[in-house]
Amino acid sequence: SPRERNQMLSFFQMLAEKGLPKQSYWVNLFHFSLVAPACCSSRYGLAFLSCYGFFVAYALRVNLSVAMVDMLKNSSSANASSSVCPHHSIPVPKHNHTASVYDWDSETQGWILGSFFYGYILTQIPGGYFARKYGAKWLFGIGILCTVIFTLLTPVAADLGAGYLIAVRVLEGIGEGVSYPAMHAMWASWAPPLERSRLLTISYTGAQLGTVVALPLSGQICFYLDWTYVFYIFGAVGLLWFFLWSCFVSNSPSSHKRITEAEKTYIMASLKNEVDYIPWTSILKSSPLWAIVVAHFSYNWTFYTLLTLLPTYMNDILGFSIQQNGMLSALPYLGCWLLALLGGQLADLLRERYLVPTVNVRKAFTIVGMVGPAVFLVAAGYTGCNYVLAVAFLSISSSLGGISASGFNINHLDIAPSYAGILLGITNSFATIPGMVGPVIARSLTKSNTIPEWQIVFYISAAINIFGAVFFTIFGKGTVQPWAVQ
Repeated sequence: SPRERNQMLSFFQMLAEKGLPKQSYWVNLFHFSLVAPACCSSRYGLAFLSCYGFFVAYALRVNLSVAMVDMLKNSSSANASSSVCPHHSIPVPKHNHTASVYDWDSETQGWILGSFFYGYILTQIPGGYFARKYGAKWLFGIGILCTVIFTLLTPVAADLGAGYLIAVRVLEGIGEGVSYPAMHAMWASWAPPLERSRLLTISYTGAQLGTVVALPLSGQICFYLDWTYVFYIFGAVGLLWFFLWSCFVSNSPSSHKRITEAEKTYIMASLKNEVDYIPWTSILKSSPLWAIVVAHFSYNWTFYTLLTLLPTYMNDILGFSIQQNGMLSALPYLGCWLLALLGGQLADLLRERYLVPTVNVRKAFTIVGMVGPAVFLVAAGYTGCNYVLAVAFLSISSSLGGISASGFNINHLDIAPSYAGILLGITNSFATIPGMVGPVIARSLTKSNTIPEWQIVFYISAAINIFGAVFFTIFGKGTVQPWAVQ
């Protein structure tokens, strides 16, 4: 309350007058945290605008997964009758569409869905380096703008042929590949240590929110309009974001035009100065970094497999129509978004109020966020045609994955805040490989679209997830590493 705040400020002023010493750093830091509240602050403004940015990025990434069901010649008729489970018909007749449809086999579909990640992997490490050297604002903004532009060109590319569509998706991946490294580098200048879990989960859960909105909305757009409008509508949303990002965001608190002096001092006092060189050898020899690499790779194997192929599973196995498909495919990511946000609040509460060591918090959240999804993913493969249980288990699996957002996912800032963007570029490079090969392997294993084939896909994903959780638990750290200290 204002009264309590004034009492605290008077107390700290008394300490200063008495010359009580060298806890002064924490005294001053707490002082500025009192006079720089979260409400209407620039750092939380950045969190919500970057959340919108990741919303756009993931909406553009996943909309093809739903549109693909409607882009195929056999999606409306053959697939409906050939799904493993009884088809869930709906009384509303399908509207007449004028968009083209294509005769792509399952292997071609796998390459189209995975092609995004072949571009995405190329700009991970360069993204972290350039964000640190030249500033993250324009790198992040222009990267997503490029993805928006190529998304708008997707219908034209599809008409020209599968090869052109693959090329456009690779270019989208190149643009979007800088997003996470750039944002991690920006948070190294903006996020006070004890607010990192809160700020970063708000920021990065835009990815889950974009998935939650894009999957059902893409299904509705395909049903009432046609699949081409999926790319035009989300492209327009992305252009609006770029305008807001350009106007209201700055690279650092020191260059922000609207930040209060108290908030600027609070943020800058809480962060150590960056070092001027990059100790590549020490970085690459760091076992805590490789713990993050393995956890990130393992988590993304399951995440990307479901992200790209869940609408296909809903259609080919459970027999849901394009309209129902997007709605049900979004449920897992709605839970993921909610638990990621709640997990961020809980993680900082444990560290701040109950003084739980950071490394314990990161490991606990990683175990729950990776082992839990593995268990329910395997269980989903044994539900047969009980679509209620299947959707429930898949939803619980992805929802629990959101807890890892406060685990390994932000551990880069714990072990090396000065190099967070570069570290994320390294880990995300390895973590992009599942997006490249996962859909191709999954489609090659499910050529006949039988339940036992999909059980193999789920078993592989679950085993990789558990291995990543165990590896991070053994080798993960929660303190700044010696090579990252000035």
